Amino acid sequence: MRRVAGLLALAAAAQAQAHAQPPATVRVDYQHSGNALSDQYALERVVIEPLPWPGDLSQNVDTTNRGQNMVEVVDAKTGDLLYSRGFSTIFGEWRTTEEANRISRGFQESVRFPAFGKPVKVRVLKRDERNQFSVAWSVEVDPDAPDVVRKQAPAPAKPIPIRVSGASPAKVDLLVMGDGYTAAEMKKFEADARRLADHLFTVSPFKERAGDFNVWAIAVPTGESGVSRPSTGVHRASALGTRYDIFGSERYVLTLDNRALRDIAQHAPYEFIEILVNNDTYGGGGIFGQFSTAAAGNDWANYLFVHEFGHHFAGLADEYYTSPVAYQSSAGRMEPWEPNVTALRDPAKLKWQRHVKAGTPLPTAWPKAQYEEYARAYQKRRAALRAANRPESEMSALFREDLTHTNTLFAKAAHRHDVGAFEGANYEASGYYRSEMQCLMFDRSERFCNVCNDGITTIIDLYAKKRVGK
Repeated sequence: MRRVAGLLALAAAAQAQAHAQPPATVRVDYQHSGNALSDQYALERVVIEPLPWPGDLSQNVDTTNRGQNMVEVVDAKTGDLLYSRGFSTIFGEWRTTEEANRISRGFQESVRFPAFGKPVKVRVLKRDERNQFSVAWSVEVDPDAPDVVRKQAPAPAKPIPIRVSGASPAKVDLLVMGDGYTAAEMKKFEADARRLADHLFTVSPFKERAGDFNVWAIAVPTGESGVSRPSTGVHRASALGTRYDIFGSERYVLTLDNRALRDIAQHAPYEFIEILVNNDTYGGGGIFGQFSTAAAGNDWANYLFVHEFGHHFAGLADEYYTSPVAYQSSAGRMEPWEPNVTALRDPAKLKWQRHVKAGTPLPTAWPKAQYEEYARAYQKRRAALRAANRPESEMSALFREDLTHTNTLFAKAAHRHDVGAFEGANYEASGYYRSEMQCLMFDRSERFCNVCNDGITTIIDLYAKKRVGK
């Protein structure tokens, strides 16, 4: 208790030192609906959150060019850009599934920004066919309007300080949320949050930048332990509504209840969220600028936490391509916005060229045929284990066997430690390339490649810029 009280005191002092009068946090909740061919937006509400803006006001404009979307906040009178951030959405992923060709669906979304004390226009941009941002929706927001929500119910749970490095505006604020933990399991949640946050900071580049992060935790108790897994007939009511089987993928874990997520998260300082589900079954997910998830009780929880956070935090693409996914293949090969994959349309302009040694061939050879031959057999075994609902220990053993096989196969490859352009990435066997043979975004290995390291560091700098003497 003394340690928690001390961290709370440090957190309070850090917050007080940040700004004498920090701006309020404004949240715009809206509906995003449509199908594979078209989409629409509709305003739900504008909320003034209970806590002040946690970000650095000198870093309001995002120049990283990440995300399928971008939010811009501009002065309603002058049009001057006041704030921007790239992000992606669950709707954006869903519209690439087969279901989006048949029906329309609606998804809750939110954007948050500091209050500027005057009316603003909030613009949501999306990438067009040229891979450039164009305005998809615009709405005027007056923070003094009578319909703005200013008072809400008390916090349903108390935030726990896990790691407090300083005032929020100078740090990246990560909020670890729990779902599927009963009242009797709150200590377990705190232990899971500490364990997995600690592991994150053993992995580069988070390890070297650990002092630039604050970590908080919050969980609202549930009546039953665990979250829903509909494919096995398991249904659980939980505060966040997190579940497995999103888009028909048994390992994909998300919540579609954005309102519930934001109404709980707003009671802690945050810029990024990772949800821990109190389950042993392998699973997770990550949406850039929204949140990530991980099964806290799984043998591979450390990997899941970091891998999915890579998606959410830095917009890293999946580099694997042999696992089944819900998304439909595209005939085109537009250059991805994600920093760690490329369509290699022009090898002379490779976006990670600075890491490539002279003489390295582009594309770069690797034992692709052998890898794919083993992967086909491995995926059949994996599917059979899930179909038979075998114990999770058998799935974990299969994953260990797979990683051992990959390490052995790659060990003697000519370009094992080179940066190049290795075909097979972004869920596609051909047409997309990753920068190194192996990476935490490719398989269950333990390190990010050099390009992913760069991609993560860029985002850390956006929220916790390097200062003189650091």
